[in-house]
Amino acid sequence: MEVWSFVYFILMCTWTVFGKPTVKKDRVHHEPELSKHEDNQSHQYDHEAFLGKEEATTFDQLTPEESKERLGKIVDRIDGDNDGYITTTELKAWIKRVQKRYVYENVAKVWSDYDLNKNNQISWDEYKQATYGYYLANPEEFEDATDQFSFKKMLPRDERRFKAADLDGDLEASREEFTAFLHPEEFEHMKDIVVLETLEDIDKNGDGFVDEDEYIADMFAHEEGGPEPDWVGTERDQFSDFRDLNKDGKMDREEIRRWILPQDYDHAQAEARHLVYESDVDKDQMLTKEEVLDNWNMFVGSQATNYGEDLTKDHDEL
Repeated sequence: MEVWSFVYFILMCTWTVFGKPTVKKDRVHHEPELSKHEDNQSHQYDHEAFLGKEEATTFDQLTPEESKERLGKIVDRIDGDNDGYITTTELKAWIKRVQKRYVYENVAKVWSDYDLNKNNQISWDEYKQATYGYYLANPEEFEDATDQFSFKKMLPRDERRFKAADLDGDLEASREEFTAFLHPEEFEHMKDIVVLETLEDIDKNGDGFVDEDEYIADMFAHEEGGPEPDWVGTERDQFSDFRDLNKDGKMDREEIRRWILPQDYDHAQAEARHLVYESDVDKDQMLTKEEVLDNWNMFVGSQATNYGEDLTKDHDEL
């Protein structure tokens, strides 16, 4: 990993020498839609929302008995407090986890690279050594680095983010905490960090705000004497009309938050309410395992009667 750190630094320096690409950069974080929701395919939408697209395809090939068996195991996992009831909140949390599965898969792939002592926790010291080991051992090689993403500046920035993700303050990250560290835009308690880091990246004059020129410069490396693409003019209009809400010529942190973390339609909340409404027989606004299994076709229903060897695969990792 120390070699990787050195290679990463070289790549950052190369990026600085050649400048930013002229392709428009998009800093806005959008929550992924669950799938296309068409009236004549509402069950398929429910399946993909509840399981994820790939897992829904697998369930489509199961017999009803197999689907119900696996669904029962999923219900047990959704019932976080083990009280025998699935609330809308628990169901929403599950659907959001399905939406973010790629994030957790990414963390799983790199976990062993950072958990050096294999105690199923990643300490700040472990992460620092794995990522910045070469820099720490050879600081003299980095004295002339001026790029804002050099290790010299990234180290304290990463430490600040790590401590924000470390909710219990023990400087040991659980898998959930480390996921929040690597993907802060996906966690509510990390969004202030996302806003602050964005401000630091774009605010070249250090006044604590983002003006129009800084906003455009972050998206477009203008060649001296060269024309601006049409989309740059559109973005200037966007800045004055929609980004600079109080019309003072610059964006503060709240305006930056509204720009990069827009309040999108909450697909997970809507789907959770829909599944509860359609399956809640006694109308107590909660679901028992029996109510879920009685309406199994809405959650994971089989659409095929033939199935083959792939059905022997274990999909309990959901």
